[in-house]
Amino acid sequence: MAKIIHEATENMTQLCRKVVHVNIRWSLLDRVSIFRRFFRFIWDRILVCSIGKPAVRYQNLNRRLSDSSPAPEVVEAGPGDLTRTFSSGYDTDSDLVSLKISLLGDCQIGKTSFVIKYVGNEQEKSLQMTGLNLINKTLMVQGARIAFSIWDVGGDGSSYDHVPIACKDSVAILFMFDLTSRCTLNSVVGWYSEARKWNQTAIPILIGTKFDDFVRLPPDLQWTIVTQARAYAKAMKATLFFSSATHNINVNKIFKFIMAKLFNLPWTVERNLTIGEPIIDF
Repeated sequence: MAKIIHEATENMTQLCRKVVHVNIRWSLLDRVSIFRRFFRFIWDRILVCSIGKPAVRYQNLNRRLSDSSPAPEVVEAGPGDLTRTFSSGYDTDSDLVSLKISLLGDCQIGKTSFVIKYVGNEQEKSLQMTGLNLINKTLMVQGARIAFSIWDVGGDGSSYDHVPIACKDSVAILFMFDLTSRCTLNSVVGWYSEARKWNQTAIPILIGTKFDDFVRLPPDLQWTIVTQARAYAKAMKATLFFSSATHNINVNKIFKFIMAKLFNLPWTVERNLTIGEPIIDF
């Protein structure tokens, strides 16, 4: 009997030790979690306070082009002319205009294909990390070099953490969705809301991808998606483009539109609201 009581006592002692050990472990985890939330809060406040600093370098191009022809020649720079710029306004060349552009949207909607189609074989990835890619492209416009820094944010839930750094100082934010998936269009609302927390001045552009697949949908479904996309674009005060990276539909045109908006260049493209054709609405 004494032996049984002794064994029971030892078992209770070991159980108590395990409970105490677990409690201590959870206490440490709680403290670590508190510290992480505190430092995250401080980092977010730093980013908020830094928003609003003017990126004025691209204004030089406006003066340069003000007396030039209405349709400036745009030439892609060679691989050796690609310039790394991680945010607008931090270059050393007097003729270099740095423009930061952000891409937001769900996974598997064609954001990366869209960027690669525009950048081409001369792409240079300056930064690549989980949920965030930075790709550069340099153009020559009337003797000035335009350096696009395109920040492609991954579409999963954890990628929301990259939205502040991706959107800060951007001159344009491209909100993208898959024309064949209405749920990705509905997600644009969340991406737009999150982006505007960190940048209230960037040009908003709503882009529907995979137009080549979209035209195979039934006409009534196409009409529904067009109507919803136009309503979202109007609420966002954004220009709406339907595009296809596979067939290079409206890809280059979108970046030309950004240039025209930034530098007050003539914009000759007309609205296209015809169902079954690549929509352009502004």
